[in-house]
Amino acid sequence: MATLPNAYSQSVSLADVLASCFAAVERGTPQLALKPVDAAIVVLADGLGALPLKARAGHARTIAPRLNRATTIESGFPTTTAAALATLSTGAYPGQHGITAYEAVDPATDRVFNHLNGWQAGPDPATWQRMPTLFEAHADAGIRSYLVGHARYASTRLTQAVHRGAEYVPARSIADRLSTAISLARAGRAVVFVYVPELDMAAHRYGWQSPEWTAKLEELDAGLAQLERDLSKGQGALLTADHGMVDVTPRGQVFFDREPELVAGVRHVAGDYRCVQLHLERGASADDIARVARLWHQAEDDRAWVATRDEAIAAGWFGPNGVDDDVLPRIGEVLVAARSQVAYYDSRSTTEHNWAMVGQHGSFSPDEVRVPLIGFGAFAN
Repeated sequence: MATLPNAYSQSVSLADVLASCFAAVERGTPQLALKPVDAAIVVLADGLGALPLKARAGHARTIAPRLNRATTIESGFPTTTAAALATLSTGAYPGQHGITAYEAVDPATDRVFNHLNGWQAGPDPATWQRMPTLFEAHADAGIRSYLVGHARYASTRLTQAVHRGAEYVPARSIADRLSTAISLARAGRAVVFVYVPELDMAAHRYGWQSPEWTAKLEELDAGLAQLERDLSKGQGALLTADHGMVDVTPRGQVFFDREPELVAGVRHVAGDYRCVQLHLERGASADDIARVARLWHQAEDDRAWVATRDEAIAAGWFGPNGVDDDVLPRIGEVLVAARSQVAYYDSRSTTEHNWAMVGQHGSFSPDEVRVPLIGFGAFAN
């Protein structure tokens, strides 16, 4: 049985990034060592892991030379977009803000829903994400908040959940978004968040080792080079990411429902493909939970961390502050987090579209957890 990792063992995580930018604009005391600025820009490149970036350093001549131990952080857990965006925009941890996986169980309806695009039948994003955003919290201080992203994300339920309080400004390409961010920052007393999903999309379809992913990295690098040239003396920018990537081949696909004992007594399968969360039937006893955990240990200990919910919380998986009572039912009683290059599928509820994804994330491997935190302008490292 492998020792369980702690997702928040370092002093800095995504929870500190946007919060420190607001503090820098307010002339406060940031958790990060940031200089006071008139305006701050945070660029989040979805899926840009530090290790893949290092491996493709020749294609990122602006970013890669600045990547080192001091400019690498651990994003937190789970390494999935919805949870990471909520952590970034609230400064809180999943155990408090309540977005605990790619897919989660809504206890009110007893159904699994997808945090990216499965909100149609509820819950209400205004209450499901339980914490005020930093955009909301700093509005009274006179700081303007902007979110620059593709138009298709402007009115999604996830945007409503994790970015409420920010004015959404649509822009099509990576270069357009970064240019728009500079324009918004020029007015001063502003924090601008820029969302770049292109690398994540390319990695899911082709893998991060693909020419397609590399092309998007080059596009981002060129945009950041221009952004750096355009930053004024009183402006700072940070580049970070919500998670990295692991490429999973068909040989790494584990269809666990084909072993009936692994799903016996399991009511719902949620989580991520690299961190499955198993929700047992209502009324499951401690012995029932122990039985399921034991069977998964026997089957997967050589390539996964297996933990009961209590063990995962005790290890700090959902943040150093534990898990609030209202959030607890959203987390499975047994969690299986991949250690090797595998992805876990329930073939009863997934399709060939899901299985075709090459790039995967959600667990604790260094490729998934380690992300850049690189400064430009007044925030240059």
